[in-house]
Order: sequence, then structure tokens, then C-alpha cells
Amino acid sequence: MSVTVSFPVGGMTCAACAARIEKVLNRLGGVAATVNFASERVQVVLDDMSASIGAVVAAVRKAGFVVEERSVDLSLSGMTCAACAARIEKILNKLPMTRASVNFASERAHIVFVPGIVEPETFIARIEKAGFGAKRLDDDAHEDATARRAQIWAAERNRFILTAGLSLPFFVQMAGMLAGHMAMMPGWLQWLFATPVQVVCARHLYQRAWNAVRGGSANMDVLVVLGTSIAYGFSAVVVLFHLPQPVYFEASASIITLISLGKLMETRAKNRTSAGIESLLRLQPPVAHVEAGGGVVDRPVADVRIGDIFVVRPGESIPVDGAVIEGMSDVDEAMLTGESMPVLKAPEDQIFGGTMNANGVLRAKATGVGTDTALARIVRMVEQAQGSKASVQRLADRVSNIFVPAVVAIALATFLVGWLVTGNATWSLVSAVSVLVIACPCSLGLATPTAIMVGTGLGARSGILFRNADALEQAEKLTTIIMDKTGTLTEGRPTVSDVHAAPGSADAELLGVAWALERDSEHPLARAIVDHALAAGAAGRTVAGFQAIPGMGVAATLDGAAARLGSPRFLADAGIAVDDALVGRLESEGKTVIGVALATRLLGYIALSDRLRPDAVATVRALKAAGIRVVMLTGDNQRAASAVAKQVGVDDYLAGVLPGHKAEGVETYRAAGSVVGMVGDGINDAPALAAADVGFAIGGGSAVALDTADVVLMNSELTSVLDAISLSRATLSKIRQNLFFAFIYNILGVPLAALGMLNPIVAGAAMAMSSVSVVSNSLLLNRWKPHARSGAQG
Repeated sequence: MSVTVSFPVGGMTCAACAARIEKVLNRLGGVAATVNFASERVQVVLDDMSASIGAVVAAVRKAGFVVEERSVDLSLSGMTCAACAARIEKILNKLPMTRASVNFASERAHIVFVPGIVEPETFIARIEKAGFGAKRLDDDAHEDATARRAQIWAAERNRFILTAGLSLPFFVQMAGMLAGHMAMMPGWLQWLFATPVQVVCARHLYQRAWNAVRGGSANMDVLVVLGTSIAYGFSAVVVLFHLPQPVYFEASASIITLISLGKLMETRAKNRTSAGIESLLRLQPPVAHVEAGGGVVDRPVADVRIGDIFVVRPGESIPVDGAVIEGMSDVDEAMLTGESMPVLKAPEDQIFGGTMNANGVLRAKATGVGTDTALARIVRMVEQAQGSKASVQRLADRVSNIFVPAVVAIALATFLVGWLVTGNATWSLVSAVSVLVIACPCSLGLATPTAIMVGTGLGARSGILFRNADALEQAEKLTTIIMDKTGTLTEGRPTVSDVHAAPGSADAELLGVAWALERDSEHPLARAIVDHALAAGAAGRTVAGFQAIPGMGVAATLDGAAARLGSPRFLADAGIAVDDALVGRLESEGKTVIGVALATRLLGYIALSDRLRPDAVATVRALKAAGIRVVMLTGDNQRAASAVAKQVGVDDYLAGVLPGHKAEGVETYRAAGSVVGMVGDGINDAPALAAADVGFAIGGGSAVALDTADVVLMNSELTSVLDAISLSRATLSKIRQNLFFAFIYNILGVPLAALGMLNPIVAGAAMAMSSVSVVSNSLLLNRWKPHARSGAQG
């Protein structure tokens, strides 16, 4: 049976490109392709969808054209354990050209797909067919998720109350037996109380177990249903036929009650793991004071548009991103940067939605609304991190995939071997029930994602944004950290410290030529020179034929003569004599030296210095104490780099590195076997950040930083690097503890149950508490605190 699909292709520039793609595809077996250049789409008829579509897409890409991928996030419901998540993931990944990751803790699926080959509606349909719920995440997703969590909590609470009420006579009976009173309820009365627990209170367990089995897999519900049904069914047969055997109604009812209690506690604990996101969302006010019709009206934040003028009064949260038009006020930006000190805002300054206005009235123009605000980008990034999987999770996923079938096999073996050895079928049956009940893959599925959810939420509140779980995991493993000098180790605000005119030249001429060459540049060194020249009263001159040479300097024509400004080497390469002694002295002081020449005449030198960040020395010292090698990377010359490296105390440095070669410096250390972190500003250092195992963008509120770095440090303090590594280590420690708890319950519990040394009721309690202990342990991460901001170099 043939299948027809159509998908977009980018990179076609003419009809010949379309013909080329068509020719390439029609060479493939079982494929008939038609390419439309006008619509930029490929239509293919395939004999075998699953086998051929991958080859089609690969052939298009190999030919040099683009097959665009998109992603979609779905909110899921109905999952009860890690096996459910693994099953959904398997179903989605069977679809052609689809990569899916399902997070059990956050109840979300992240799917990458090729539009036209599959669509989001297909994913939802497949998930619903498997017995789960799914919907696309949209702007109301957070409100929907909060409401759904509240509904789930209420449903679990009501179910537990009903189950506990019906099971209360059994608990009273067991308490009496422990106290030495052996009075037992009649069998028929026990049956009367146990039946509604098994049929009504556990109905959702049966439904989910059936959905799992129907879909060809098994989950926790299958184990619980098998165990309690066996105990209940055996007891019902004993009562119905008046057999001389003990009944186990109290076991089935108690197990369901304990599981209900455990699920209630787990739901409460899981809800708390979302506190990081929800605390951010609560920062944005529901309404904005917008100027309209000659006055100020209250308008829902969702209705604010770019260009609207809004007013923020003292003590109010800023509704959207904007630029201040009028007024001055201190603004608390701790939610963005983790920095407790307020920032003074004046006209032309940027303000951000969710930050708190302190004492003045601000009038501003909206520049970012809806999903384009800094707050929305942060929330989106944190959600992506919480929904991603760390590599350490793969072990748990592999175990979960085979766990339930293995437990059923162990339970069956326990019954048969126990019966053959002891001749006691009842004892063997009870032991098999205990095996089924105690084994639960829930805690395995919760061990990693709950810790990641808490860790990334803590990071967001402290101004540390992890792009994904791998970044959080890798930060713990770093052995080398490379730091860019300008703007990272230093404040990034250089100032002119010395002006040395050459013999026969004057400071005014030197600064005038420098101003003319640098006035249109945005480079920090250029701005410092221009500001100093203007302050000194330098006369403006016009240049022509301007040319910038990255990492070297600039050249232009000034009054008919060739003019140059840049490094002493740049001037020397042009045949201009350089005063090596003066340059050497200035560079040995850690200053950046800029030479200026007109025609073949040296006009002089301008030296600039950039102060170290107040926390640079202390941060480098702390990183080295933690066993991490610290390397400085700079475009400065060897002598200036050596002076700064000595001041800050780094282990090594790379000097004279051009902007385009920073990534090569990172690769040098990676090739030597180091796990490398790169700390930069997120814009100029983007290639190096991408090349590192973990890229840290410091002071990175920009969209570029959010799109480039693995870890975005929203404030401009270098100690945030320490915080990110500390948080990574704390989170990974919790994950290891969680995995230990998850495995130890089963490693100890299953053999004890198989040997008949574990009562089914105790087994049920242990199973329920395994998930609760894992989630509760993850919540202990909330004790983590960032480093104190001393501001001292130490």
C-alpha cells in the first residue's frame, strides 16, 4: 500500500534545484517524487512509509538542501509510573522522522518532527489511543497545569478518604491482633467491606492496567492489580465455598489504601517541585496601567501591545518589558539576576516585566509583550530544562522497560517454587502477592526528573538558567574553566589611562585622529577612546574608505593620507616604527596599548586599562580550591595578558587570540582530555561558548545569550559560576541518592518477599513510600543557597 507525503524544502534558488532534488529522489527504490519550486515543497509517493521516508529526507539533505524540523511540547495526563512514560516515548518514536522525550515528573513530552510527514495532531491521537491524555502547551498552559494539579490533588484526596473509611475496620482488626486480641470479623463481613475498595476505589487502577496491557506493555498498575486481585479473589473463593483456609481481604484493602496514601503524598510533593516556575509566573501582575483616550486605563497584561505607553506606580510589579520615557525609580531585578541591590532606572533605560518598582513613578513604552518578554524567555528555558533528560536517567529508563515483566516472572516463580518446596499453596500465593506489590518502577522514574525540576527552579530564582539537563549534569564534571578577560574577569568598561604623543606630535592631533577613526565603532575600547577625546576637546575630522581588521585595528583615509589605529604590531606590519620600550612598559602594567599613525608618521600611543571585577580573584581562588583549572583567554598581547593573569591568579592563559579563534582555544583543552567550561558574555564569545562542554554566558539577559549558552548567568557577578557548579553538584548528589533509594527498595524487598519474609501489607507500604522518599529527598535541595555576594576580592 503506497503512502503520499508532502514536506517543505529550503535552499532552492531556481527550477534547476527542484529538478536536481527530483532526480536524486527518483533514483531511490520505491519512491516517486515531484518537487514544486514555487511552493518549495516535495511530494513523494512511498511504497513503505517507515522504511523509505528516512532515506528520502537524508537524500535531500545530502544534496545540500534543508528539510526543516520543528518541535512541539505536549502536556500529558494518566501516567502512573516510569513505564508509562517509556511506553508513550516508544509509541511516538515509532513515527517517521520523530524524536520524542517524555518526562514522567513534569508530565510533558518534547517532540522534534518534520512538518508534512507527521503533525502534532498525530502525536495526540496516538497517545490518546494508548489510553493517556495529551494536549498542546499554549499560552494558558501554566494556568491549565495549575488547575489540573489542583484537580488531581482533590481527586486523590477524595479517593483516599473513601478508601481509608472502607478499610478502617481492617486496620482496627490488625491493631487488635497486635495487641493480643485475636477476634476476627466474619468472612462475609470482611468481603462486604473489601468489595467496594476493590471494585470502586481501585477502578482507576484496573482501567490504567487494562490500557497498558492493551497497548502491549505493563506498568505499576498491572502489578498492583495482579497482587490485590489475587488476594481478593482467593479470599472470595474461600468465603463463597466455606473452605478451611485463611482469608486475605485485609491485605488487598490495606494495599490499595496505602497505595492511595502514597499517591496522595507523591502528588503533593510533585506539586511542590513546580514551585520554581510558579514563583516566577506570580511575579507578573495581571493588569497594566495603559495610557488610552487621554487617560490611564487598567488593561489585562495579555492585551498590552508593543508601542503602548504604560505607567508603573511605586510598589507595583512591572507588567511587560519596556523602555523608560519619563521618571526615575529604583527597580528590584532580583527575579532576573538574583542580585538583591535595586537598580536605578532613568529615561532610555530598559525595564523588564515581573521586576518590582520601588519608590518612583515610571512612564514607559512597551518593547516586549507576551512570549517575547525576558520573563517569558526565562520560564520557557527553565521548562525546557525541566522537561529534558539527563544521561544518568538512561539507566533507569532501561530498567523500567523490563521491570514489570521481570517482576511478574519472579512472582510466578515464587508461587511455583514455593508450592513445590513447601507444599503450602496458600503461603506461596501470599509470597507471590508480596513480590507483585513491593515492586514499583515509580521511584525509578521520579529519581532523576524531580531533582532536576527542583534544581533548575532553584537556579532560576537565583539568576542561573540551565538550558537542559545535560548542562546541569556536565557542570559537575568540569575540570577546566576558560574565562574571557574583557567583560568577564574585568568589568568590561575600559578607560584611557595614558596618552603619549610621539615626538613632533601633540596630544590634540593624536586624539583628533583617534576620534575620527573610532567614532562609529561600538567596541568598548573604541568608546573609551572617543569619550576621552571628546572630554579633551579633540577636533572632529572626516575619514573615508574605512576598513576594520578584526583583532588588529582599523584603517581609513584622512585628509588624503592613510591613517591607522590599532595594536603596535598592526602599525609595525605597515612599516611604522614602534617604540618597543614604551609599549613594553605599558603592557607590563596590564594595559592595552593602541597606536595611532598618519601616513608613515607615528602620532603616539593611547593606553587603556580595565578594572578587574571585585569578585574575580576570590572566584578564581575558589574554583582552584575545588580542583578546577582556570585559564584566561584574551586578544591582548603576551605582556598585558601575563600581568592580568598574575593579578587574578589563573593557572594559565592564552594571549593574542583573535575573536574568530576563541573556539580553537577551547578545543585545544578539550583535545587534551579536559571537560571544559567557557565563561563569556554570550555575544562576542558565542562560538567558544558553543564549542565548550558547558558554556556560561555571564550577565546574559540578551536573547543571544539565551539562545547560545548552556548556562545563562543573569547577573554580572563572577561568583555565579561557582553557584552554577555548586547547584549542579548538589542536584547530581540528590539524583544519586534517589537512584539508590529507588533500587534498594527492590533489591532488598523483592528477595524478602519471594522468601515469604514480607507481609503483603508491609510490602504495599514500602512500595508507596519508595516514591514519596525519592520526591521528598529531591525537595531537600531547597536547602541549597548561593554564595554570599561579598563584593570583595579576598
